[in-house]
Amino acid sequence: MNNNKHLSAAHHRRLRKGAPAHAVAHHKRGIALQFARFRAAGIGAFSAFLAVLGPGLLAGLSDDDPAGITTYSVLGADHGYRLLWIIPASTILLVQFHMMAVRLGAASGKGFVGVIRERWGRGWGYIAVLGLLFANFGTICAEYAGIAAAGSLIGIPSWISAPLAAVLISLMVVLGSFHRIERVLLVISSTLALYIIDGILAAPDWSAVWHNSVVPHMPVDNLGWIAIAATLGTTLAPWGLAFIQSYAVDKKITVANLQWERVDVVIGSLLTGVIGLAIAVACAATLNRAGIHINDASDAALALRPLAGSFATVLFGVGLLGASLLAAAIVPIATAYSIAEGIGEPASLDLDSRHFQYFYAAFVGLTVAAASVVSLPGLPLIPLIYTSQVVNAVLLPLHVIALQLLARDVRIMGEARTGMPSLVAGWISIALIVACIAALIASWIMT
Repeated sequence: MNNNKHLSAAHHRRLRKGAPAHAVAHHKRGIALQFARFRAAGIGAFSAFLAVLGPGLLAGLSDDDPAGITTYSVLGADHGYRLLWIIPASTILLVQFHMMAVRLGAASGKGFVGVIRERWGRGWGYIAVLGLLFANFGTICAEYAGIAAAGSLIGIPSWISAPLAAVLISLMVVLGSFHRIERVLLVISSTLALYIIDGILAAPDWSAVWHNSVVPHMPVDNLGWIAIAATLGTTLAPWGLAFIQSYAVDKKITVANLQWERVDVVIGSLLTGVIGLAIAVACAATLNRAGIHINDASDAALALRPLAGSFATVLFGVGLLGASLLAAAIVPIATAYSIAEGIGEPASLDLDSRHFQYFYAAFVGLTVAAASVVSLPGLPLIPLIYTSQVVNAVLLPLHVIALQLLARDVRIMGEARTGMPSLVAGWISIALIVACIAALIASWIMT
């Protein structure tokens, strides 16, 4: 009884201080206390890093989702090594903006939409939710299309693989705790390392890979500009920026933990870039050389068989399945965070699932809708996947400009607001993003 009174008092103290509702959920499950003990134990730098591991790694690697794999595959198959430089360039921007989002979440205690709602009012919060929902739903469909494509490689029809995955993922998220869900997602993310092996098996021209990765070459047609915009959009997806901020808050990352979280962000972003580059290189060294054009990632897997061997096809397929399952969980989670934050409801993976929660309802609703769309026969999924990445690129400037303004706002950030060097670097990066989108639009107009 005394313990219940203590928890109730702690609950009310948190609410009086304006702490986010998920912080109470963590307290009930004891996860916040577990992380606090781990960080305060003083048993070494590696243990401190393990305590914050997750947001940067999962947000980064989930960018290598089926839409991303398709985009990187098309980039390599259609343009060879020429446009590889956009992947390292996007990776640098990924580190910068993921760190900005984590810092904003740590300082404010709120996710992206929650901060917008607090700073600019409910109306702008609703607009942010609608924008992310519009951009994200096509991506969620793309994740389940990836699951269906991976299943089709071994003869499983989409009307079985997509709904089955939706049920399993929903049960994991709704019934599992934050800590268990994170462990499962981290294990699934390890399958993406298979793409690095695929890149090596393709036996590329390494000198051409190195040269085109560091020396920018402009596209020769509008398809090249579309490929650049799609690559930028899939690497720096708005949903990924929203996810890492909300997830860092859900994990109770604080400003004091940012030095270790920075390592997590850098590792996750670099792995994202390396895996994306390996996919593009594998397709450039095989499909582009043979003059083969593809429509999606499963096409790439099948086309690799006569060119790089059946083992490469198996690795590509397993990696596609792992990437699909990872992103099919994370993108709806990111969207559910935003929806719950936008309407002022608790947003956490540790909420009590025995009672109705808007967060879980949004997650399940998005998952069911996406799996149902993918299960429809004859639906043109590939245009949906590729277009969703271009939409992400077009909406990206709005998201990063809002991040930049909020991260500099002393009313939100306090002493943790970004300094002048970061401010200048942020605006330069935003200018580069806008320039890529403007070039894409100009190429369409001139065609």
